[in-house]
Amino acid sequence: MTQAEKAERFRRLHTGPEPLLLPNPWDAGTAKILEALGFDAMTTTSAGLAWTLGRTDGTRSVTRDEALANAASIVNATSLPVAADLENGYGDDPSAVAQTIRAAAQAGLVGASIEDATGDPGKPIYPFDRAVERVAAAAKAARELPFPFALVARAENFLHGVDDLDDTIRRLQAYEAAGADVLYAPLLPDADAIRRVCESVTKPVNVLAAGAVLSMSVRDLAALGVRRISVGSGFARTAFGAFAAAAREMREAGRFDAIRTSVTFADIAKLIAG
Repeated sequence: MTQAEKAERFRRLHTGPEPLLLPNPWDAGTAKILEALGFDAMTTTSAGLAWTLGRTDGTRSVTRDEALANAASIVNATSLPVAADLENGYGDDPSAVAQTIRAAAQAGLVGASIEDATGDPGKPIYPFDRAVERVAAAAKAARELPFPFALVARAENFLHGVDDLDDTIRRLQAYEAAGADVLYAPLLPDADAIRRVCESVTKPVNVLAAGAVLSMSVRDLAALGVRRISVGSGFARTAFGAFAAAAREMREAGRFDAIRTSVTFADIAKLIAG
């Protein structure tokens, strides 16, 4: 498919009868595995990339060029539509965010998320008006593309310890009005909060499989109004955790049980080959 065809397919996936399950690969190999397992689309994980590079996520330690090069490698590894986690757009100014959206399209992506998190621990969330300006600039850049680029606007309050549902909803409503195609507030505390968010906007809502969501099923989330579910760093944490456990077992117990019971070389090769 062409990029435009992938973009149109990605748009349709948000309107299907069931929530879109959107896994998060962090390199070409994991993207190939996810395609072989039958997923319909995917989006990158900034945390998975940062850890692969030996860096800490959310600290502006990964550059825009590095993130987009990683995204392009994933696009080239799969025939599926690929979107990207582009953190806060790699710049405070709305013009920088707009440039990031244009560069994302050039990398072959059909969508991207932009956060309202600053990366500054002292002031973790952009002021309301500034945050809305940034989403509006991203939306304008997306609308100028020759295909339907799916812009996700993220309200990061709960992810950064700002437990304010009213402000989160206010932000998501403003981001929708500014042109976002999907709304996303990671780590909402419970089912009632998820329902309130979904009822407060008309565009599709993405939830993160973390925190309270881990005790819910896809069916539960669909009943709350969720249209899209991603795992963020979840698969990367699972993989890195298994790696650390196997290494710890070797170093501390002198045993290799984790390797003995792991997936086989042949099975991985089969998944990578598609």
